[in-house]
Amino acid sequence: MRILLASVRSRATLAAVVVVGCALVLGAIGLLGLLGASLRNSVELAARSQLNNVVALASEGEIPDPLPVSRDDTFTQIVSAHGQVLASSPGMVLNKPLVDLRPLTGSTVVNQVASVPDPDTGTDPEHLDNDGPYLVVATTVAAPPRVHKGESDLGPAGPLTVIVAASLNSVTTASTTVALALAAGLPVLTALVGALVWVFCGRALLPVEAIRVEVADISERDLHRRVPEPATTDEIGRLARTMNAMLKRLEDGATRQRRFVADASHELRSPLTTIQAMLEVGLAHPRRADWPAIATEALDESRRLQRLVEDLLVLASADERAMVLRLDLVDLDQVVVTEVGRARLRSEGIRFDLHRVSAGQVLGDRAQLARAVQNLLDNAQRHARSVVGVELSANQGTVTLVVADDGHGLALDDRERVFERFTRLDEARSADEGGSGLGLAIVREIISLHSGTVEMGDAMVGARCVITLPAACDDGPACPP
Repeated sequence: MRILLASVRSRATLAAVVVVGCALVLGAIGLLGLLGASLRNSVELAARSQLNNVVALASEGEIPDPLPVSRDDTFTQIVSAHGQVLASSPGMVLNKPLVDLRPLTGSTVVNQVASVPDPDTGTDPEHLDNDGPYLVVATTVAAPPRVHKGESDLGPAGPLTVIVAASLNSVTTASTTVALALAAGLPVLTALVGALVWVFCGRALLPVEAIRVEVADISERDLHRRVPEPATTDEIGRLARTMNAMLKRLEDGATRQRRFVADASHELRSPLTTIQAMLEVGLAHPRRADWPAIATEALDESRRLQRLVEDLLVLASADERAMVLRLDLVDLDQVVVTEVGRARLRSEGIRFDLHRVSAGQVLGDRAQLARAVQNLLDNAQRHARSVVGVELSANQGTVTLVVADDGHGLALDDRERVFERFTRLDEARSADEGGSGLGLAIVREIISLHSGTVEMGDAMVGARCVITLPAACDDGPACPP
């Protein structure tokens, strides 16, 4: 059973068959009940009509023999208070009451009996009529002034009982016929519904199977492949489009990862190669080598290598969501002033403008925020001609930091690309030998962890980087905007 129900198609078909089958069975039971009740009501109405007609005749003192009938399967008798049959339906030779019912005067009794004595067998009580069961309606009327039976004058006879027995055989036959028809048709209809659900469900799931087969065949080297997309806009179409969107994200992520590894390998190899070359040259000519100069250059390259490794570790921690922030109230203006002071020591002919730096307090990690500011200042210093401007302001629950330079600026298409890892524009590659293309990428990761944004804004001259962070209240949590 578990194997048979292992597929959605099988479960959907079974569920449809069970639900439709139960609904049809309940509907059939209700239909039979309504049909039987309706037919029985019709028989009862006919019997009551016959009863009322005979009662009207008996009340007037005129009782014809035989009594008039409206249906062939209905028998009528008028019985005296002493049990004598005074009149009956045509063809009846039974001279005893059909049933032993004596209602009170003016009342009517409705009863159902399995059978009555055969009206065609006279006084033999052993023969029963085969058209049962019967619906019996009986009532008792007061004695009329005179009762006539044919030519005989019976005189006062006391209260009279009128009995009408209507056969329910037609009701039983009709109900049985409908029940047999339903018993034969419901399984066929249920099987037809199951077959249709099986076929249509299979056709509906064909795109899903095609998606499964395609995804099962895609490996890490085939992320460029896509699953087939049906032309429909239903759930399966949306599933296919979502799957393709996921494959594109995986492909982009894998491409970035491979490019990251390749760029990192290249960047790491450059200082290692420089150090190795200097040492090999020095060892080849130990007496003529300028060992202090070699040591100085090797130290510079090792520091560059250290910075590169630290940057890679920061980005790796950000990718793994493993970067832990030590949140505290940070005066961002103090961080900016401190990092600008350090940048001045590294600058050669670059002036830093701090006239527009005002107070701004945020909730964050002081060390990480200082690293982000340092990277921004280094980037602006490398591209500036003469001035790097720094602005800091707080307004409406946010703190905005702007670092601008008067360099060549950025093209509109490059404003987002500069935040990608190992991205160095042509001008930067030729003018700067120390940049690794990771500074702005690290800035974006750090600012994102602090729930802020960073972007390249519009500038008349040079480039303008804008950082927006939530402001902090004195008690710690971020201020509402």
